[in-house]
Amino acid sequence: MAIKLIHKYEHIISLENLLEAWKEFLNGKRARKDVQIFERNLMGNIIALHQDLVTKTYNHSPYQAFNISDPKPRNIHKASVRDRLLHHALYRKLCPFFDKTFINDSYSCRLNKGTHKAINRFRQFAYMESKNHTKTTWVLKCDIRKFFGSIDHSVLKEIIKSHIPDENIRWLLGRIIDSFQPIRKGMGLPLGNLTSQLLVNIYMNEFDHFVKRELKAKYYIRYADDFVILSTDKRKLEEMLLSIESFLRDRLKLELHPDKVFIKSFGSGVDFLGWIHYSNHRVVRTVTKRRALRNLQVRNGNIETVQSYLGLFKHGNSKKLIKRIE
Repeated sequence: MAIKLIHKYEHIISLENLLEAWKEFLNGKRARKDVQIFERNLMGNIIALHQDLVTKTYNHSPYQAFNISDPKPRNIHKASVRDRLLHHALYRKLCPFFDKTFINDSYSCRLNKGTHKAINRFRQFAYMESKNHTKTTWVLKCDIRKFFGSIDHSVLKEIIKSHIPDENIRWLLGRIIDSFQPIRKGMGLPLGNLTSQLLVNIYMNEFDHFVKRELKAKYYIRYADDFVILSTDKRKLEEMLLSIESFLRDRLKLELHPDKVFIKSFGSGVDFLGWIHYSNHRVVRTVTKRRALRNLQVRNGNIETVQSYLGLFKHGNSKKLIKRIE
C-alpha cells in the first residue's frame, strides 16, 4: 500500500510557503532582469498568485524556449518567474515526502546524491559482485529513448494519485504537468522546470521498485534515464532485459534507446555517466577530454573554468590530463 502525503493544498499555497519559496528561488538569480521586475512589486505579485490559487483560477504561462549544449544539444523551456516561484513552493513540500519513497540507489536530482556518488557506488557494486574482481561481472547498461519528451501525463497523474489524497494538490500538479505538451497532447515534461526533476523521479520510481522487488536485482543504479544492473550471470541479465522492456512499454509507455543498450563485462570498460569504468580504474571519455581542452582554449584559461574541470577530473585516473590543464 502506497504511503500518503499528509500536506494539504492550503499548506502549499499559503503566503508563508510562497515567501519561503521565494527566498530559495532567489538564490543566485538577483541580477536577472525578469527576477528584478517581479521583485519590484513582490508582495503584490505573491498575493495575486496566492489569490489565483485560492480561487483555483491559476493558469500556467507559456514557456520561453532556448537551446544549450550540455554537452549534447538540449532544448530548454524556461517558465515565467511567477510559475517558477510556484514550482519551488510545490517542490519544498512534496520533495521531502517523495524522497522517502525512492530507493537508495536512485541518484539524479536528490539531496546528497549526484553523479560522483553514483559512479563510486558503481565501483563498489563491481567489487562486491565480482568478489574483488575474482569473478567476471557483467553489466547491463540501458538508456531510455527521448526520456523527458516521452513522459505520459495520464500515467504520471495515476502514480501521483496513489500517493496524494488531496484532490486540490492533484489539480495544481495537473495544471503544471499539462502546461507542456510539445509534440503530442498528454506527453512530455520540460527540461528546466524544478518540478520536472521531481516528477520524473516519481515516474521512474515505479520502475526502480519493479527492478528491486520483482526482478530481485541486487546491484542496480539509476541516474535519470541511465541505469545499470551488475551480475556474474550474463543469462540472467538477458532475461531481465526482456522484462525491463515489457514493463517500460506496458506500464510507463517508455522505450529503451536501441543504440544505447548493451551487456558487457566490467573489465572490458563500461561507459556510464561520463566515465569509462574498468576493474581497477576509470578514465574520462575521450570526447569529454577534447571538449574540456577546447573550452579552455576558447575561454583563454578562465580560472573558474579551470577549477571546474580540475574538480571533475580528480574523480578518476586523469593525472596526465590534470597536469596538462594546470
